Amino acid sequence: MKFSQAPISDTIKNLSREAEERDAERRAKKEALPYLDLRNQAIDRTALELVSEATAREAKAVAFDKDKKSVKIATTDSKSNEFNKMLLLLEEQKFKSTIFISSLSGLKEAWGQYVSVRVEDRGEIVSEIKLGEGVIESKSNIKSTAQAVEDVSQIDSDVSTTDALVKILADAVVLRASDIHIEADKENATIRFRIDGMLHEIAKIPKDVHGRLVGRLKLLANLKLNIKNEAQDGRFSIRRSGKDIESRVSIIPAEYGESAVLRILDPDTIDLELVDLGLREEDKETLLENIKMPNGMVLVTGPTGSGKTTTLYTLLKIKNSSETKAITIEDPIEYHLDGIEQTQVSPKDGYTFASGLRSVLRQDPDIILVGEIRDKETASTAIDAALTGHLVFSTLHTNSASGAIPRLIDLGVKSDSITPAINLIIAQRLVRRLCEKCKTPSVVDAELKSKIENFLRALPQNVRPTIGPIALYEKSSCDACEDGFRGRVGIFELLSLDSSFEEVFGLNVGEAKIMKHARNKGMVYMQEDGVIKALSGTTTLEEVERATGSIKWPEAPVE
Repeated sequence: MKFSQAPISDTIKNLSREAEERDAERRAKKEALPYLDLRNQAIDRTALELVSEATAREAKAVAFDKDKKSVKIATTDSKSNEFNKMLLLLEEQKFKSTIFISSLSGLKEAWGQYVSVRVEDRGEIVSEIKLGEGVIESKSNIKSTAQAVEDVSQIDSDVSTTDALVKILADAVVLRASDIHIEADKENATIRFRIDGMLHEIAKIPKDVHGRLVGRLKLLANLKLNIKNEAQDGRFSIRRSGKDIESRVSIIPAEYGESAVLRILDPDTIDLELVDLGLREEDKETLLENIKMPNGMVLVTGPTGSGKTTTLYTLLKIKNSSETKAITIEDPIEYHLDGIEQTQVSPKDGYTFASGLRSVLRQDPDIILVGEIRDKETASTAIDAALTGHLVFSTLHTNSASGAIPRLIDLGVKSDSITPAINLIIAQRLVRRLCEKCKTPSVVDAELKSKIENFLRALPQNVRPTIGPIALYEKSSCDACEDGFRGRVGIFELLSLDSSFEEVFGLNVGEAKIMKHARNKGMVYMQEDGVIKALSGTTTLEEVERATGSIKWPEAPVE
């Protein structure tokens, strides 16, 4: 006797589905959300069009009903990062969402309705921001922060998230801002731009716009939307006609909401020639002479934001050619350079500066750029590379060029290896450059004149003849600048090492001892370089003091 198995399989299938629905109902109660059995729910095609099938499947959700500005969504997990991305997409379209918990089987049946939705109608999550020619041209009137304040202050709760972000980014780009700060306050949020090293408050925006902006930035940077109590870092691209702009995103939890900082990495800012850095002619000749060497190390020192990366990239572009192989190890890669192999450290994967440098050496490079020397292993490997036929560029966090020597010794580098390995050490800071259109001559009183005369006499003799007429200027203001300044220029201190330093690098090597010996060799100190630039009308004495501290004027003539 034969028995049909169809009724039994159907019964098992139905029992399994009922159990799944009961489980969904339990989860709904746990999440304090309404339960929905999608078997009994009609699916609105216009609701499906709000979100692509790929996005819906990834979020384990479906938009099944909508009216003018509200939408109903069913999901299996309202806490997931993917579902939060979908909510953000709907929020950007100005829809208020009502959430239901459903079974996965019910969702699969609902996703089958996508066959009736045309591909061009399916909403996608955009992972980049585009600034077209029209957008940039429309900002041609934004020439100062005051005009940006007027523009960004128009952002209110009715402005879409994308439009708000485009407005902020476009204004920042045309004003050459290096950073955008988006900070939550108790009742609203503040937008600030860092321009030429100085922060400027641009606008207060509603708290709900702040939340949507941070969510959008997380989405762009591929960060977790549902994590709000941990710091997160990422990056995304700003598409524009011509060169794309990379943006690094840092988000941290704060008292009144998450704080976001965007570093704007405009490639135009590193498209510089050596003359653009602000080096005096003697320093430029010293630098070119040292980077012509086939091997050795060039170290650039200074704090964060002092322009070290720009200097390194400029040197790398000068030295690189089709006949050489250059490889970088960076944390992170800030700018993409044509014709150069760039790698990024990843400590969680075991790729650090030290391990990366060892790997790079096996690639037969001529030039190596190590983003930063942080530890003993990296320092030792970099010194060995410089001693074995490679030209090495790197950075070190010290306050002066002379301070790099004791710092390297502290990191375990042998003092007798430093002179043979290191060609040049550069210390630098950035000062704001006076606007050429509106700067005005400054009155020099008798006391200041005496100080300047003593200062000039104290300079190394080889430097004095190259200094032109004294021309102190002070800031003014015009349509072409921001508070009397436009752009920044470097002030430098170059320490070129030779065999005479070997006796100085003894057991008790100190920064003061090195500085004295370097002075005897004709080195101009960084603050002196800044004063020389102020005396030539490039910047102001106040800017030099802001970057280097109070000016140490010689008390008496020094012959």
